[in-house]
Amino acid sequence: MARITRLDQLLTEIRACRVCAQELPLGPNPVLRARRSARILVVGQAPGIKVHKTGIPWNDASGKRLREWMGLDESVFYDEKRIAIIPMGFCYPGTGRSGDLPPRKECAPLWHPRLLSLLPKLQLVLLIGQYAQKHYLTDLRPTLAETVRQREKYNPRYFPLPHPSPRNIGWLKKNSWFEQETVPQLRRRIRAVLHGQ
Repeated sequence: MARITRLDQLLTEIRACRVCAQELPLGPNPVLRARRSARILVVGQAPGIKVHKTGIPWNDASGKRLREWMGLDESVFYDEKRIAIIPMGFCYPGTGRSGDLPPRKECAPLWHPRLLSLLPKLQLVLLIGQYAQKHYLTDLRPTLAETVRQREKYNPRYFPLPHPSPRNIGWLKKNSWFEQETVPQLRRRIRAVLHGQ
């Protein structure tokens, strides 16, 4: 029988969280995954409705594009021994006028420090979108494009990225340098971390 670790206990506690249950239109369903051995952490926004229903993070069009950017297939991306997935908000926040609402503000301060303390092997943290970047980067640039362009400032631990949502097609077209320069660099960093180079 497998030994229950402190991380297992914390994940169980988080999955039972009801702190903002009254504010969630579909009720709580915290979606995250992590193992102590993970070397890469993906910090996104919050689950969309499809992820809420399946309980599988990044199980949507955004996830498909993110895996393409990372150069990973599903078997590696969902291998929690290598890649942890911890969003800023763990539950689906509902929909507003222009898409999903922002992640709930309660989750990151309540759970992230405890989670990160139990992930000692992390070498690379992908900060996807402005919510993750505002939380983790102290010297954020004025725009998302500038933050991503100046990604070297945040190395070696952090790698800021735009959100891979289909809603961001316009941003990607306007900032063609991202797929030409940033994506290849991201893939090199991921390969180096996963293969211990």
